[in-house]
Formats: sequence, C-alpha cells, structure tokens
Amino acid sequence: MRSDNVTKGVQQAPHRSLMNALGMTEEERNRPLIGIVSSYNEIVPGHMNLDKITEAVKMGVAMAGGTPVVFPAIAVCDGIAMGHVGMKYSLVTRDLICDSTECMALAHQFDGLVCIPNCDKNVPGLLMAAARINIPTIFVSGGPMLAGRVHGQKRSLSSMFEAVGSVAAGTMSMEELAEYEEKVCPTCGSCSGMYTANSMNCLTEALGMGLKGNGTIPAVYSERIRLAKHAGMQVMELVRKNIRPRDIMTEGAFLNALTMDMALGCSTNSMLHLPAIAHEAGVELNMEIANELSEKTPNLCHLAPAGPTYIEDLNEAGGVYAVMNELNKKGLLRTDLMTVTGKTVGENIAGCVNRNPEVIRPVENPYSQTGGIAVLKGNLAPDTAVVKRSAVVPEMMVHEGPARVFDCEEDAIAAIKGGKIVKGDVVVIRYEGPKGGPGMREMLNPTSAIAGMGLGSSVALITDGRFSGASRGASIGHVSPEAAVGGPIALVEEGDIISIDIPEHKLEVKISEEEMEARRAKWQPREPQVTTGYLARYREMVTSGNRGAILEIRK
Repeated sequence: MRSDNVTKGVQQAPHRSLMNALGMTEEERNRPLIGIVSSYNEIVPGHMNLDKITEAVKMGVAMAGGTPVVFPAIAVCDGIAMGHVGMKYSLVTRDLICDSTECMALAHQFDGLVCIPNCDKNVPGLLMAAARINIPTIFVSGGPMLAGRVHGQKRSLSSMFEAVGSVAAGTMSMEELAEYEEKVCPTCGSCSGMYTANSMNCLTEALGMGLKGNGTIPAVYSERIRLAKHAGMQVMELVRKNIRPRDIMTEGAFLNALTMDMALGCSTNSMLHLPAIAHEAGVELNMEIANELSEKTPNLCHLAPAGPTYIEDLNEAGGVYAVMNELNKKGLLRTDLMTVTGKTVGENIAGCVNRNPEVIRPVENPYSQTGGIAVLKGNLAPDTAVVKRSAVVPEMMVHEGPARVFDCEEDAIAAIKGGKIVKGDVVVIRYEGPKGGPGMREMLNPTSAIAGMGLGSSVALITDGRFSGASRGASIGHVSPEAAVGGPIALVEEGDIISIDIPEHKLEVKISEEEMEARRAKWQPREPQVTTGYLARYREMVTSGNRGAILEIRK
C-alpha cells in the first residue's frame, strides 16, 4: 500500500511517533489510510451540512476496513460573492482546491480518497485533483437545496436575483422582495436549479465518479447520509481492486458527460470545467465537439432557470441514471465504461426508469432535437463562445442589434438599471475574462437585471466573462480570445451591429476586416486591475476560456 511509506519499517519510526500523537492506534495504521476531503464551512449554504456527510463517510470507510483521515478544502459561495470584487475569487479557487488536495494526498501518502464537494468550484477542483493524483477515489456531494415556495409557486436563487431587477423596473414592491428574500432558499444545499453546482454533481455521476443519486438526492434527505456511508464503503472496494480515476475518466467518459450535459441543459460553466478536468486526466477535449454531440443529442430537461422544474423533481423522476437510460435508447452513450460502482455504465443504468415524463421528456418527445448548449464562432469569437440555448427564448435564437459596450460589469448594471438599455440592444461586457478580470466573473447580476426589467426576450448579453448557471436568456459567454489579450471583443465600438445566430453557431460583428485591422492597430492593452497577491499570479498563468481557463507555466 502507498501508506506503507509512512507506516512501515524502521525508517518510518518517527512517522509512527507522530501518528501516536494523533491518537492513532497500531490497528488503524495497519489499515489503508483513506483521505476524506471535506469542503465543510459555515459561509456556504451548500456546505453547512458537510460535517454530517463527512461523519457518514468516515463510518462507511471504517465499516469496510479502512482508516478515515479528514482534511479540508476551501469553498466560495458564488451567490454571496456575486456582483463585487469577491467574484474575482470564485473560479480561481478551482485551482487552489486542486493544488492543495494534491499536496495533502501525496504528502501523507493516502491509499484512497473520498471527495466531499458541493458548490461550484469544489466539484471540478476535486475532480481535477482526483485525475492528477490518480489514486482510488470516489465522490459524494452534499446534495441540492429544496426549492423555495412563494405564493404556492416553486422559486430559487435565480428568482431572487431577477426580483431585484423587477424592483428596479418598478414592477415589484419592497414588501414582495422581502418575501422572496425569506423564502427562495429554504434549506441547506447547492442552489435548487440546474446551476453550476448541480450541473457538475450530476455530471460526476455521468463521468462514473459518483454513486447513483450523487447529483440529485436533496441535502436534507436522510437518504443522502446513507449514500455517504455507501461511498465510504465503496472506496475500499476501489482500493482493493486498484480502480483509479484515470481508469474511469477516459475520453469516452468525457464524451458521455458532454452528451448528458446536452440532455440535462447544464450550466455553461461545464464548458470551462470539463476541459480542465480532462486536461488533468490526459484527455484533450476540444469544445467544438460539443456542437457535433448537440446535433444528435435531444434536450430532455428544462430545469430552472430554463423551466419550472428543479433538482428535487429530477430526483423524484429517477435522477441522472433515468436520463442516461433515455439517451441509451438511441445508443448515444458509451455503456461499456468502468465506474466507481465497480460496474459498467450499462450495468448501472439498466432498469432505471423515467417516472415523470414532464420532468424528463422521453427521448421520442424531447424539448428539442438538439442539446442544451451551443458553441458559437465568428469574427467576434474566433476561438469560440458558449451559450445555454435551452434557456434562450425562441425569438432570441437569431438576433441583430447595436452593441452597448462596457469595460466592466458594474458599468453595465448601472446602465441596465438606469433604463439606458432598450429593446434590441446587445450588451457587451469585456475585460472580465480569465486574465482581464482577473478571475472571469459571473454575470448573474446583469442577466438578472435584464430579465427583471422585462427585457429578457429582446436584449442579448455577450461577455468574455462567464455566467452563473442561474442566468437565462441570450447570454453568450467565454468569448475567446478575451479582450485583455486583444481579442476582437476588445475592438467592438458603441453602435456596431452584432449578429447572433445560435442555430448556425455564429457570432459576428458587422464590420469589415479592414476596419477590424485598423482598430487592432490602434488598440492598447489595458493596465492590469490587480497587481499583487494570488490574482496577479493567476493572471500570469491562466489560459483562455475556450481551453477551460487552465493554468500553464510559461516556457
């Protein structure tokens, strides 16, 4: 066992003395040491219950003959960080989580890992770490929040942000806003729609790295505690059989995950995270393949913010495996791949029926014949941009309008709430990319303000930043190359006509190439907004959104 490096032999006597200081017995030392990576903290609602999940995992590991050892991973609440400097620190934690987990796992020579994430960056950060470290690993998340209820209707965090826009538009009173504030987030857990956290927890099942229900069993259900115990027990099987993350997270597994992404209508952030996880697994995942998969993958779910159903409804309908089984009717998944269950994808999903065709559309009657995400290209995004087309109203699938250009999120929000954005406009927010931000902030406040002001079906938003999974509408992000490196989005001027054609995967600014080159010749890089600390180091190493915003050492 790997842990023999710290527990066995004369040279390890000092190591054992330190384990004695921990209160660890000889019997515990002689069992496989299993690192439990807990993202528990008291500021993220999706993580406040992870102490209970961690204790359940520990019990499962111990019952199956291992010695559980807990260590932490950090987490940022995207909702609390939204709309201010804090959002610069969201995406960047993905790499801190990955790096710190690598440090802890290899420094202490654990034989296996159980990763307990829940919210946006913890799931991909820990999946990246699992692929990089490549010791037997299983995932169990903290589970989704239950939907709130206002006037008998289910509501979620996206409703809350849009309510703020409605107040600005004068269509909602402060008393109504206060009621939303009290009711839309009623329990612990990752926010209740198909936002980034729930997208990635569901895709963890699709990748084969989590047990059935990992993405959908609500946080407050006791079934989640039982799942955690089973995950703790199952990691011991993975250790005994030496089944490792790279045995599971193969190219085929990532194609399965992308296919499921299209069927579920996941957050566009999955288009950042899947390439980054694949990179750590030694798999090259070109995002342009997303359109190829989307063309043959029906969109089966319209979960919030795309529709009126929530993760709790998906769970009741049969969960991720039921969606996979629907797709398998058309032969769209690779079913012979290994998973953490010790069984293949096909064995896992056999007999998993769709219990609610209103939540999971049958494959014969999808919401659309094409998937939930589209990758766009054109002279405004030569390297690609991304849109969640399942959350775009039909009248905005093709749109032309004048550019309203802003060099930061705050300026755009002021214009939207000030009534300066009108029907037909295309809001352009730039210098918010991985380098430009730095940190590639989410634009939930501007998209929610647009929706709250009643402009969701007539105004588009384009950015080199990214979007929360809670954003809806014609919200096009990850525009690459970004403005900070002189991408075409940096050259757009107020009033330029921008053409969006989602079905044809096109994003264009209607100026000549000669005009584009003339503007490029005059363009000057903007002074860095941050020059010290982690963000400054991040800015120097980060790549563009189309590559998953991975970090690279300059050669």
